[in-house]
Amino acid sequence: MAALFEVASHSSRLQRAKDQPVWRDPKAAYLRRQVFLHPANPLELVEVELPANQEAGFPASAYHLIRQVVWVISGRLVLMEGTERHELAAGDRVELGPPSDIVFRNETAQPCRYLVAIARR
Repeated sequence: MAALFEVASHSSRLQRAKDQPVWRDPKAAYLRRQVFLHPANPLELVEVELPANQEAGFPASAYHLIRQVVWVISGRLVLMEGTERHELAAGDRVELGPPSDIVFRNETAQPCRYLVAIARR
């Protein structure tokens, strides 16, 4: 999926919000905005809006070459990191540990917005 956003995101150091690539997951209906991605930079920033009462899961294999920090912008997020449960509110952040299956879950009636900062190893 990263390759989908790569071409559009590295042509300029400035990228307006209206020009940032956006993708909606067909299953969980979450909205993913590629805030920053550049092939010469190990940092990637992704903003996600997870609708009310939805979840999105990812296997541990998706994380073996990256490090991640999740920061909640608004709403509440439950992040299942293997069997460990993190309950996050606006302003809270969590650094993900060693690769494990991850589930991002919104258990509320309101959307949740969060930023994922990714560093490639």
